[in-house]
Amino acid sequence: MLMVDTDVVIVGAGFAGLYQLHRVRGLGLRARVFEAGSGVGGTWYWNRYPGARCDVESLEYSYSFSPELEQEWEWTERYPGQPEILRYAEHVADRFDLRRDITFDTRVTHATWCDDHWEIRTDGGEELTATYCVFATGCLSMPKEPDLPGVGTFAGPTYSTSRWPHEGVDFTGRRVVVIGTGSSAVQSIPVIATQAAQLTVYQRTANYVVPARNAPMDPAAQAARKADYPRFRKEARESLGGLLGTPSEVSALSVTPEERTAAFDKAWATGGLGSFRQTFGDLALTLEANDTVADYIRGRIREIVADPETADALGPKDHPFGTKRPCLDTGYFETYNLPHVRLVDLRKTPIVAIEPAGVRTTEELVEVDDLVLATGFDAMTGALLAVDIRGRDGVRLRDAWADGPRTYLGLGVAGFPNLFTVTGPGSPSVLSNMLVSIEQHVDWITDCLAALAGRTIEAEEQAQEQWTAHVAEVGAQTLMHRADSWYLGANVPGKPRVLLPYVGGVGTYRTICDGVAARGYEGFRLTETA
Repeated sequence: MLMVDTDVVIVGAGFAGLYQLHRVRGLGLRARVFEAGSGVGGTWYWNRYPGARCDVESLEYSYSFSPELEQEWEWTERYPGQPEILRYAEHVADRFDLRRDITFDTRVTHATWCDDHWEIRTDGGEELTATYCVFATGCLSMPKEPDLPGVGTFAGPTYSTSRWPHEGVDFTGRRVVVIGTGSSAVQSIPVIATQAAQLTVYQRTANYVVPARNAPMDPAAQAARKADYPRFRKEARESLGGLLGTPSEVSALSVTPEERTAAFDKAWATGGLGSFRQTFGDLALTLEANDTVADYIRGRIREIVADPETADALGPKDHPFGTKRPCLDTGYFETYNLPHVRLVDLRKTPIVAIEPAGVRTTEELVEVDDLVLATGFDAMTGALLAVDIRGRDGVRLRDAWADGPRTYLGLGVAGFPNLFTVTGPGSPSVLSNMLVSIEQHVDWITDCLAALAGRTIEAEEQAQEQWTAHVAEVGAQTLMHRADSWYLGANVPGKPRVLLPYVGGVGTYRTICDGVAARGYEGFRLTETA
C-alpha cells in the first residue's frame, strides 16, 4: 500500500474550505488546502466590485460551529458588504490557525484516481498523493466567458465584476459602459454612477430587484440574537432555504387584491428576499400566483423610474419571479433618473460588436473610456470542470457530466471514489443560505471520514441515478424551468440544460442525508483499502 503524502486534499479556501480544514484537523488527519487566490475568502476574496454585498443578513450569513466565534464577532450592517465579510473570513483563518496548511496562489490542475488514492498536480508543478479529495471550489467562482464579439479589441480598460482589481477603480469624470444587469451590476451601477460623467447600461434580461433596506446593525438586535443563537440556528437548519422566518401557507389567490397588495407593501418596506418569499406559499409553484408578485414589482418600478420607456424595459416579462436569482438593491432604479445614466435595451437594439472606441449596437456606436463586464458565472459545475478530474479507468468528470451533472446527494459521484463536493450540483446550495448548507455538507463529510477509518467510499450508480431523477422531479413541480437561468446552466452556450440545485429545501435535504449516514451510508459502496 502506498504511503500517501497527506490524508485529505481540500481545493479552495473560501468558507467551505476553511471549515473543512478545521473539521479534518479535529479528526487528527493531515490536510493540505490549495487556493488560487492570495488570501482566504473565496468568492469574497475575488468579488470586490463597487457595492458588493451579501443578500443574506449578516447575523445569518455566519458560522455556527463555534459559540465563542458567534459571541466575539460584531457585525456592523444588516447586510454585510464584501470588505466586512472578507475581514470575517480572515479572522476565522487566524483565530483557528488555518493558514499554515493553506498554499495560496496555487491552482489544482489535475486530480487522478490511482488504485486507492488521489494523485494531485498544481500549476506550480507540485505533485502529491492523498487518500481523500474534497472540492470546496464554490458555486459561483468560475467567471463565464463573455460572448461578445470583439471584446478583446476595446482600446480602454476592461473590468470584470468577478475579478475586480484589488486596488479599486476610480471612474471620476469617465465615460463608462456596464454590460449586464444581474446581481453584481445591480449593486455596482448606483456606486459607479456617483463617479462617472456618463454611464450607459446594456441590458439583455431585466431582473426582479427588491429593496435591501440595508442599515447599520442595531446593537440591541445583535445582542438578542447572540443571547439565543442556538434556537435561531436550529430554525435555520430546519427551514426551506436555511433562513429565519416562517413560510406562509396562504395562497396568493385566496385573498383579496387589497390584502395581497398590503402583504407585498409590507415586504417591500421591510426589504430582503425572504420578506417576499414568505408572503404567500404558492409564488414558486403556480404561474397565476407568481404573476401577482411580478405585477407588483413592475408597478413599483414604474413608480420609481421617471421615463416610461426605461421603466418598461426594466420590468421583467420573460420569466417568473424567483426563477432567476432576484437581486437586492440600494438605489438601483433611482439611478436611472440621473441625467448622465442611460439604459440600452438589447432586446430592441442588440450589440453588434465591441470596437476599440466603444460599443456598437444595431442603432449606434457609444464611445466610452471604460468597459465593465457583469456577465456572470459558469455556476456550480464550472470550477469543478476547470480541473482535469479523472476517476476509475481514467474517466474524466467532464465526460461523465457531458449530458449534465449526475451526483448522489451533491456529495459524491459514481466512478470517483473518495471524492467529495461541498454544495455540489444536486444539493440545495445556491437556493439556500450558503453558510448553512456549507456547514451541513462539511459536517456530513467529516462524520463520513471518521466512520470510514481509511476505507474507500464511492457513490453507487443506481443511487446516483435515483437521486438525479428525484432532483429533476422535485424541480419540475416548481416554475424553475420557465426561465433561461444559470440555475439551469442556460447562460453558458453549449452547457446542458439541467436544473443544478435541489429545490426540496434545506431541512428536508438534511433529513435525507442524515438518514443515508444512519443506514451505514446507504447508496455508497464502502470497501477496505488493499
